[in-house]
Amino acid sequence: MSLHHEYLPATGSAQQELVLLHGWGCNREVWRPLLTRLRSWANVTLMDVPGCAPGSGSVKPLVLSDVLDSVLACCPERAVFVGWSLGGQIAAELAALVPERVAALVTICSNPRFLAMQNWPGMDALMFEDFRDGLASDPSAALQRFDSLMVTGSRQPRQLLRQLRQHQRLPATAELLAGLDWLKRLDERELISALTQPRLHLFAQDDALVPHQVSQQIVSDASERLLAKVKVLPRTSHLVPLDAPVELAYEIHHFLARANISGVCHEALPELEKKDVAASFSRAATRYDSVARLQRDVGGQLLTYLERLPKEPDRVLDLGCGTGFFRAALKVRYPQAQYLGLDLAEGMVDYARKRSSDDSLWLVADAEALPLASESVDLIFSSLAVQWCSRLEHLFAELARVLRPGSLCVFTSLGPLTLCELRDAWATVDSHQHVNTFAPLGDLVAAAQRIPGIEMQLDRRAFCMEYDRVRDLLDELKVLGAHNMNRRRPVGLTSRRALQGMLAAYENQRSNGVLPATYDVIFGMVEKS
Repeated sequence: MSLHHEYLPATGSAQQELVLLHGWGCNREVWRPLLTRLRSWANVTLMDVPGCAPGSGSVKPLVLSDVLDSVLACCPERAVFVGWSLGGQIAAELAALVPERVAALVTICSNPRFLAMQNWPGMDALMFEDFRDGLASDPSAALQRFDSLMVTGSRQPRQLLRQLRQHQRLPATAELLAGLDWLKRLDERELISALTQPRLHLFAQDDALVPHQVSQQIVSDASERLLAKVKVLPRTSHLVPLDAPVELAYEIHHFLARANISGVCHEALPELEKKDVAASFSRAATRYDSVARLQRDVGGQLLTYLERLPKEPDRVLDLGCGTGFFRAALKVRYPQAQYLGLDLAEGMVDYARKRSSDDSLWLVADAEALPLASESVDLIFSSLAVQWCSRLEHLFAELARVLRPGSLCVFTSLGPLTLCELRDAWATVDSHQHVNTFAPLGDLVAAAQRIPGIEMQLDRRAFCMEYDRVRDLLDELKVLGAHNMNRRRPVGLTSRRALQGMLAAYENQRSNGVLPATYDVIFGMVEKS
């Protein structure tokens, strides 16, 4: 049995071999959004799995054992197998069948027993049979119904459906019945428990096909093994590879790094050089407010969080104060409080100080090493500064240290989906990093959890800015001082051909006459007990 497959060498130093197995009703295109992130450190094997991919081709009835053999024939001698949905069950079968070839197992939204039974969550058997009958009579309609189920629970269902339609899936045929029969028959609960490889089981909180409660059924087994992990991804649907590709790529890499599989060294999200950040924003100080539309909108919403402050503060710290734009609003709200503006960029602080005529205090300092006495602040207000902190554990330790008991820090940070349109446009022309990369929500949670005495609540919102031209966005980022400052940014000038290619790719995202630019904004509230 010949499979349509691809072998994609790493764009950076290859630390690992990855095999990605998709789920029922999809094809290998579902993994595309992850590839730029995975290929920076891994060689990747993709394939269309018979019985799962519409129209993948078979002249005779499919037998699972034959499919497993065909999958193995396309794979490196040893690799980490990553399986989504039914692909996760196929990967688990291979991990048990040929453990010497499976270095580790990652399953995503995959239920060891797909159908529900007593004390085991899953799809209702009658509903499953109804769907199977529908596939036999009208495969095309059944696949459309399945697509709707996959995106149920997503915050962006229409966008995901559009992406699915672009995946060049062949017309659905009765061949897909084989995959449904595997879903009905497979019961891997004991098989998975007996695996000796490191394994990660990821579930989606809002999955309409695989209840995230499955995670509770296997978490007790996982907790007994150091290298077996179970995690539920918040605010995501079953279609995780399209719904949350950044978070998914990060979770895979982070797990393998922690498990130290075949020499994989933990590669944290790219660090920023603090002196470069400070210099860039210092240069931007005099023109910053003229283009800071997003910063004003986000900071304005963050001000509403101050209603939760239990008491009037004596001292307010504006952490990452920039030009001091929000000083006036904070002074109006808390006229008796002492205002302290602090920023990493000396140029920003000098500009803010010159425009201030009251008793406000100003400091140039790093948020990860605050020059303040312990328990000296009643309120910390920090809008769009945390994303420039590379050592989050140090940051939260400092917040916990300077806050008085019962006090509060409210903050916003940019998440990894920020400027995804610009990132995707650049990805069409080269594999360099042209857009700043920011820490995912999970990193904030993990860092705060390691600091005793604080509790954190997070929320996430997308802010969409609109532009007439891509160059307007690029010029705005330059004026703001928020252009690409990652250490992995390309050296030298971008070629005219690459720039024109990126501009053309971005134009494909024009809607209603304008070009969107999405900012992934994380809102946080930290309370000191």
